[in-house]
Amino acid sequence: MGDFLLIDGHAILHRAYHALPPLTNAQGVQTNAVYGFTTMLMRLLENWRPEFLAVAFDRPEPTFRQQIYTQYQEKRPEMEGNLRAQIPLVHELLDTLGIKYFEMAGFEADDVLGTLAAQTNNETMIVSGDRDLLQLINDHVKVLVPVRGLGETKLYDDQKVREEFGVTPDQWVDVKALKGDQSDGYPGVRGIGPKTACDLIVKYRTLENLYKHLGELKPQLKLKLVEGADDAGLSKKLAAIRTDVPGVYLNLGLVSVDRISWELGAKFMREKLGFRSIADKIKNSKFQTKTTIPPEQLGLI
Repeated sequence: MGDFLLIDGHAILHRAYHALPPLTNAQGVQTNAVYGFTTMLMRLLENWRPEFLAVAFDRPEPTFRQQIYTQYQEKRPEMEGNLRAQIPLVHELLDTLGIKYFEMAGFEADDVLGTLAAQTNNETMIVSGDRDLLQLINDHVKVLVPVRGLGETKLYDDQKVREEFGVTPDQWVDVKALKGDQSDGYPGVRGIGPKTACDLIVKYRTLENLYKHLGELKPQLKLKLVEGADDAGLSKKLAAIRTDVPGVYLNLGLVSVDRISWELGAKFMREKLGFRSIADKIKNSKFQTKTTIPPEQLGLI
């Protein structure tokens, strides 16, 4: 089977919004985030040539993490109105192109991506600026992280995670349980920073095993862990990406790149978004202007 590309829609939109100067369409709606998203999407398709493609988005409703811990992401700045207004536009663009996107109330896009990745054995690349997704890396899942603007990226596989952080991808949650996450607003164990967290998990493999060997630690470190035991357990629950989101089901036929209608997409980009240069590139380049393949040809009905 072919390669599968999964895109964290909100993460890429957010990065594009802050990386690009304001652009507006004929109606005066700001479109710079959609423009950045579109150019990155096309670059990924051109360079990686996947057979399957899907996008995941956050929903505005509170998530299960906020039900567990009311302070989760409480201090994160509210999404700017000019960025929020572009989300319906990117949804409409994806609908026009015939690109499937997923979202589920009560869950983050991370959980949706984790659930989709867990349902396939295809070589899968997840594109996101959120390093929490490193925990999903395995023998067929990699994570591509934009590191500067939208053009410079870093590809993480198991070896890259080990080289950079000293732990395996499946230990990432245990590290975050100890060091916490300032951006998401959960504490971890107070007084334990990233280096100590990594060193402890390298030695003891898991959070649970670490707590079975507290007697081996220096008194000051042991005391921090004893006092922070509840916070560590809570933080691990918050850091762990769900891979079983109900209602999120992968049908490879529905996420086939062959469904993309570049002709309709280019028309929408030109007339609704004002992306004439991108529309011209589609018309004059490698992108084939396919119409959507009928469902019966994809074996969907």
